[in-house]
Amino acid sequence: MLVKRVTSACLIIVFVIAAINFEPLSVIAIISFAIVALYEFFTMVEKKGIEIFKYFGIGVGLVILLSVSMRFELTRGWELLLIIIALLSLILIQFRRRENQGVIVGLSTTIFGIFYIPWFMSFLVKIRFLEHGAGLLGTIVAITKLGDIGAFLLGSRFGKHPLMSRVSPNKTREGFVGGILFSLFAAMASKIIMPIGFSYKSLLILGFFLGILGQLGDLSESLMKRDSGIKDSGNIFPGLGGSLDCIDSLLFTAPVFYFWVLHFGI
Repeated sequence: MLVKRVTSACLIIVFVIAAINFEPLSVIAIISFAIVALYEFFTMVEKKGIEIFKYFGIGVGLVILLSVSMRFELTRGWELLLIIIALLSLILIQFRRRENQGVIVGLSTTIFGIFYIPWFMSFLVKIRFLEHGAGLLGTIVAITKLGDIGAFLLGSRFGKHPLMSRVSPNKTREGFVGGILFSLFAAMASKIIMPIGFSYKSLLILGFFLGILGQLGDLSESLMKRDSGIKDSGNIFPGLGGSLDCIDSLLFTAPVFYFWVLHFGI
C-alpha cells in the first residue's frame, strides 16, 4: 500500500507541476478533477439511499467551471446566478415525481454538491488567471498538499493521541501539528515563486491558516465517507483513493487564498 501511495503521489506531483506552468493544461486538470470528484460525491450519497439528480448536478457543475474557464460573465457573480437557476429547475423537476418523500434531502444534497466541489474548485481557475497566476497556483497547491503530506508522515511516525476518532480514527494531534509545520515550510519556500509584494510574515500567516483549513477540508470529507460507510471516494489513484480524496483539502483553501490575494493585492 505504501509503495502504491508513493508511486501515485509522485505521478500526480509531476503532472501537477507540468499543469501549473501551462495554463490550458491547468484548466483542463482542475475541471477534470472537479467533475470526477463530483461524480464520486454523488455516488457516495446514492449509497445512502438518497435520491438525487446526479447528472443534472454534474452538468451544472461543468457549466460553472467552463464559464469561469472561458471568463464568461453574463453578470457579476454569474456562477451564483447559475446555481440559483439550477435550484429553481430542480424544484420544477420535483413536480414530476410520483412521491413527495425525500424531496428536501435530494434537493439540498444536489445543490450542496454543486457548491462544495465545482464552485469551490473554480477558484483555482480564477487564481491561475490572475497576474503571476502560475506562482500563485503553485503556492496554494504546495501549502495545502504539503500540509497533507506532513500530517500523514508525522502522524504515522509519532501519532499517539487521536484527533477526532469519531470522524477519522487514523488522524492524530501529532499529525495535525505536523501538517501545519509542513504548510508553514511550504509557505516560506513559496517566496521564490510568489509576487514581490508578499512578505515572509504574510506568508507565515497564510501558511498557518491554510494549513488548518486544509486539514479541516480533509476531516470534512472523512466525516462524509464515514457517514456513507466507505473508506475512499474512489479508486482512480492506487493507494490514494479517488479524485475527491486528492482535492478535499483544496476545496477549503482555494476560495480563502483567492480572496486573500485580492484583498492584499499582488
